[in-house]
Amino acid sequence: MASTKTKGGEAARLETLWAGEFGNEYVDRNLSAYDRRGEFWLPLMDDLQPESVLEIGCNVGGNLQWITQRVDPNDVTGVDINAKALRLLDRRVPGVRAVNAPARQIPVADRSVDFVFTMGVLIHQPEETLDKVMSEMVRVSSRYVFCGEYFDNETVEVHYRGHDGALFRRDYGGLFLDLFGHELSLVREGYLSPEDGWDRVTWWLFERV
Repeated sequence: MASTKTKGGEAARLETLWAGEFGNEYVDRNLSAYDRRGEFWLPLMDDLQPESVLEIGCNVGGNLQWITQRVDPNDVTGVDINAKALRLLDRRVPGVRAVNAPARQIPVADRSVDFVFTMGVLIHQPEETLDKVMSEMVRVSSRYVFCGEYFDNETVEVHYRGHDGALFRRDYGGLFLDLFGHELSLVREGYLSPEDGWDRVTWWLFERV
């Protein structure tokens, strides 16, 4: 079992993990994992027609490379904690604003982005900061909040590549409604299977009420 004591609690420990060699290995391992994602993103962008997009946990731009085919890259922001990922994002998706910041502290103004989303990012948030990350997503969104994550009816921790406390299956859609049901309405949900080119992802799309 890998464990690192880091000042600042569990969130800081995980941010250090993802910012370092562990995160770099994730970048290298997934460089070719995004080839079919356009089949999902392009129709969704055509339907919603957001004028601006923010991805929290953008990695190398595997989602944003498709989204910028429908949204001007100058109106797209990718936030990540891993510097290597952001360097690759700059090269792979020119024009996108690349921001190095933790998911719990997004340097973006309130209600300034049409479509704010995560894809496989909330699963890596510890209990102590999950609500903070979700709150940031809601804070900066002017219209849509979207998340695609691993689902379970209850919180289930999954031992992840030698580390405890680094991956959790949860009912993320239910959590958004529990915490922000006065601000958000669930308008769509779905599932992306390995046959679709994804890793068993359940997704939820919310709109401001």
